Amino acid sequence: MHESTLRPARRNWKLPARLTPVAFAFFMSGIMAFLMCLVITATNRGLSDGYLSAVLDAYALAMPVAFLCVMGVRPIVMHLVRLSVRS
Repeated sequence: MHESTLRPARRNWKLPARLTPVAFAFFMSGIMAFLMCLVITATNRGLSDGYLSAVLDAYALAMPVAFLCVMGVRPIVMHLVRLSVRS
């Protein structure tokens, strides 16, 4: 049996290039929201029992809010970058 019939192409699952800004916003907001939840929860509660549970509870709210914020401010940031970076 030919190897390509045993393994489906990995390329099929990828998003189209036009969705690059959305994928970037999703990953950036997800990572940043999680890191911020870790730090803010530790600052407010300390690293006591229930810390990770509190982080995940905060993350459940922070991630969608961060995603919408990244999508909303992206045009402003892109404009600022164009103004400040030589092309």
